[in-house]
Amino acid sequence: MRGYTGKFLEVDLSNESFKEVRFSEEVLRDYVGGRGLAAKILWDRLGENWERIDPLGPENILLVLTGPLTGFIPGTKVCLSGKSPQSNGMVGSTIAGEFGVDLKCAGLDGLIITGRAERPSYIFICDSHFELKDAGEVWGKRGRETARYLVKRSMEDIKQIKPGYGEFKEPSSLYIGPAGENKTRVAAVVSKYSHGAGYGGYGGVMGSKNLKAMVVKGFGPLPDVYDPSEVLRLYREFSKRGFQQEHFRRWGTGGGGWRFGFETSSEPIRNWQEEWHNVESYKGEEFDKHWVKKYWGDFGCPMTCLKLACIKDGPFKGAICDNPDYEFESYMGTNLGVFKPVENIYLAYLGNDLGLCGIQAGGVLGFAGELYQRGILTKDDLDGLALEWGDAKAFAALAEKVALREGVGDILAEGVYRAALKIGDLKGVDLSKYAVHEKGIAIGAHGVRSGKDFAHNISYACSVQAGDHTSLASIRDYGSGEAHSVLNDSMIACNFAIFGSEDSGVIEFYSAVTGWRLTEKEWYREKALRILQIQRAMLLLGGPDASWRSEIDDENPQRFWEPLPSGPFKGKTVDRQKFESDRARYYTLVGWDEKGLPKPETLRRLGLGSVEAKFRSSGIIC
Repeated sequence: MRGYTGKFLEVDLSNESFKEVRFSEEVLRDYVGGRGLAAKILWDRLGENWERIDPLGPENILLVLTGPLTGFIPGTKVCLSGKSPQSNGMVGSTIAGEFGVDLKCAGLDGLIITGRAERPSYIFICDSHFELKDAGEVWGKRGRETARYLVKRSMEDIKQIKPGYGEFKEPSSLYIGPAGENKTRVAAVVSKYSHGAGYGGYGGVMGSKNLKAMVVKGFGPLPDVYDPSEVLRLYREFSKRGFQQEHFRRWGTGGGGWRFGFETSSEPIRNWQEEWHNVESYKGEEFDKHWVKKYWGDFGCPMTCLKLACIKDGPFKGAICDNPDYEFESYMGTNLGVFKPVENIYLAYLGNDLGLCGIQAGGVLGFAGELYQRGILTKDDLDGLALEWGDAKAFAALAEKVALREGVGDILAEGVYRAALKIGDLKGVDLSKYAVHEKGIAIGAHGVRSGKDFAHNISYACSVQAGDHTSLASIRDYGSGEAHSVLNDSMIACNFAIFGSEDSGVIEFYSAVTGWRLTEKEWYREKALRILQIQRAMLLLGGPDASWRSEIDDENPQRFWEPLPSGPFKGKTVDRQKFESDRARYYTLVGWDEKGLPKPETLRRLGLGSVEAKFRSSGIIC
């Protein structure tokens, strides 16, 4: 097999043991890697008992998987997955950085992590050296201190393993902050100091396993490819297209803080009460004033869309983070009524340091802000905080309470959906209209009411990854547009690094690396559909504390049915009749019945008899 090392490392934290795992060529052809292979592994191992598996219990499995294009296609990411504490389904959550490349250079295609460590620990890998190390010294530490510790300690360890090697680049790591250690459902897994995988809540899964971090250093080469000259040609072609994306390279996603609000009316403002603003302090050039590094990228990335912001004076002096990217700009900015770049940079820095997901944590902070606005939550409920819109210090204080599960933060740490149920019970009020989520996952910062953003009417309602804006359901010629996301998340390719490239180009790259022929039609109508059916099954099975009924829950949040109150698209909202028509058409395209359940004949055609059997034994289908 080309493009793969052929080996995966299974780490049993309970027994502190390591073993090599291999998958057949047939499995890798069908499920590729990353998100696709994660669906296969999770279903095979947990599918029979899925609804009884506690995502924050030791029986859950944490997966860290590369794809066949990792290290070859411009840009690099790795995919984290497991049973999600947010949706109780499965999310393929990708994160940028060199971790996947180091993993492959250490001779591994991925990690399969089971059980729970007896004490706070981290996994250390240097080529064929595998070790579970004590993380007691760094447990409880925040992001900046954790990253510094992991680099320093691991460099010392590598020098012991590779004496006389000479200078080498620091190892790659994935780690959690206090939010993950405290098993919050809004915790991210963090890479370097500014990358996060927040969808799914896998930071909380790491915390539940007493796993502070994973560190890997590979000194070997990447795996062989089928056609080296073609891989090089495609790499140059993809890179050239990336270099041509001048506007995106200049501003990164951070340019969206102004554009998605002012131009497309699709940015969350004060818990999605509005989606339009004309506050010029949120233009990219105002953030630019605080950038100390521009055009920063990860391994092999031609886009270099990252920036580095630093506050050098004033009350927020010392705050340092990326752009902030658009999701942090919106959810930890406009969504909280914050329109000052300095304050947004500080909140993004704090979120990174605490190990919070910008979207999930920002969503629950905005939810709390609206409850305070409406008098449902009081200063007493909030431990003395006056949670006024735009008060960055108040929201920062609440973010710390969420990460540490202190006071009301213990409820908010459960995320928007569960917090709405619990606070609603305590207050005797139905709070569902203020809870902007899709099947337990806070919606990405791209609204659907104006119809001018890339998210549309059924995008979230029908997605197997629910509120994930990087995996949107849409109608395509070959079927589900979500299959496009499955392609990139399985290969694995960074959406930003391949701007301007069609799916056919990614598939062509895959064939050059692996030597395996694949067509778009085969991907959309077979392989991607197989992965989507498994994810759909796990989402609908849910459990143990929440499950979803397609005929009720394939729906937009209540707020998205309210007309936009301001801006050029004032009064606009989703058309109910078109929504229902598009949803029905989408169901047909992906092989689901009129209730949104995968049809038995669809499952049989795709070789998923075990999914059909599980649906029948669970009473989902008769």
